[in-house]
Amino acid sequence: MDNDSTPRGTVCVTGATGYVGGRLVPRLLDHGWRVRALVRTPAKLLCRPWARHPRLDIIRGDLDDACSLVPALEGCDAVFYLVHSMNPHVTGRDTFAKADRAAASNMVRACDEARPGRIIYLSGLVPEGEELSPHLRSRAEVADILARGETPLTVLRAAQILGSGSASFEMVRYLVDRLPVMLTPRWVHSLCQPIAISNVLGYLEGCLDHPETMGQTYDIGGPDILSYRELFDIFAEVAQLRRRTIIPVPVLSPELSAHWINLVTPIPKALATPLIQGLRNRVVCADDRIRDIIPQRLLSCREAIGKALDRVREQSVPTCWTDAGRPDMPEWMTCGDASYAGGDLLECAYAIQVEAPPETVWKPVSAIGGETGWYHGDLLWRLRGMLDKLVGGPGLRRGRRHPTDIGVGDALDFWRVLDVRPGERLLLLAEMKVPGDALLEFRLAPTATGGTELWMLSWFLPRGLAGLAYWWALYPLHKGLFKGMLCGLAAATGAPVSREPWALPPRREFACALPLTDASAPGRRDTTAQ
Repeated sequence: MDNDSTPRGTVCVTGATGYVGGRLVPRLLDHGWRVRALVRTPAKLLCRPWARHPRLDIIRGDLDDACSLVPALEGCDAVFYLVHSMNPHVTGRDTFAKADRAAASNMVRACDEARPGRIIYLSGLVPEGEELSPHLRSRAEVADILARGETPLTVLRAAQILGSGSASFEMVRYLVDRLPVMLTPRWVHSLCQPIAISNVLGYLEGCLDHPETMGQTYDIGGPDILSYRELFDIFAEVAQLRRRTIIPVPVLSPELSAHWINLVTPIPKALATPLIQGLRNRVVCADDRIRDIIPQRLLSCREAIGKALDRVREQSVPTCWTDAGRPDMPEWMTCGDASYAGGDLLECAYAIQVEAPPETVWKPVSAIGGETGWYHGDLLWRLRGMLDKLVGGPGLRRGRRHPTDIGVGDALDFWRVLDVRPGERLLLLAEMKVPGDALLEFRLAPTATGGTELWMLSWFLPRGLAGLAYWWALYPLHKGLFKGMLCGLAAATGAPVSREPWALPPRREFACALPLTDASAPGRRDTTAQ
């Protein structure tokens, strides 16, 4: 549709940086809708190809704050509620169920004030008469909370979503790809009805054209009903792998299964646990009424897996389960903090001079991690990743979204990208299991002779004696590792080194370290809801 034509209407998409939301927004834009993307971190959307679309408004808001939601919802024909907190960083007393409950309650309060036309909620398939996993129980509870408000609600309940980058698909992909023999719990015989991500998007958008779906709940699934064992077999066939040997083991608990998945796949244990718990339930559509209301060709599991694998091979995965991470700057980096605020800040920094311009040096810096590696000490990085996996962290297997393209909010091995300024700066926040907060920064600055001074800085705020012991135990390794990485980055440019690596004195110049917002991007409207 022509970008300058009159919009069909205005919709708000919550969770626009997530797996489903990040694919729904461009689809709605292409089909003529004006879209308000409600996000906590607007900078995460700047790397998306549709971020500067003339009918897109990026609005900063937080589901933890009902007042921040109202401006985004006012005047909307519909609100897509695509948020849930099955997040490895939501732990302890603030469980994902509590977070989901609070977010849904805030959405109800905001909608009652802003009066949007309707809410469309993507939930999970909830089997009747079965004991639900905590994850499915929370999804059902969110639907109940949203229904209590005055805004008409449509609930679409989906089973596993098959698509490149989805957590369910990636779990199956890595298990089948890496394990010729699998010891599995009894859930391998549970029945499911997976649905392709393209069909999920078709149903979500289709509800906008069918007002009769308001106030209704629909089950959405693909054409195939099969066991997880059959799903593994289909994946192996489509991926041209030998059929895997699957041995059910009755005593393998969900906890042990989640730990095993954490070790074998990129999915961390905290996320694998609710996924595995949900596999115990039979998730099959109880009715297919929506097929008559919103007709579309439903992809079979074989077709959906084939399309997803094509996306992976072409390195054109538009969204991934790792996108949902929250790239929050540590509190000790906020504006105005004294140098001693929050505790003892430990630093390690080195620099090198290269006879190449910053745009040349930036190329290997922006490609770091994933299949490229870390330019030096890859064995040490892999060992650190293995240790992180053993204690339930993400390890290195998450890799990166794209081998060269990088943006704010991206997962990068066991780091999260906090800031990207091409040719100037890359800032990473550690998501590995570590007794403290850790940042890794690369800075580039032009020299008077046309070369580049490349800095590599590590910041660490330890927690307790364990944090101090961790830092000083690794400090000797850091010195050699950083020098080697800088030399490796310089070598990757193909340019000579004009000054070998040297240590930088301690400094703290990174307060207010996230100036890159929508306001600094030309042609982009940034609305901060307050």
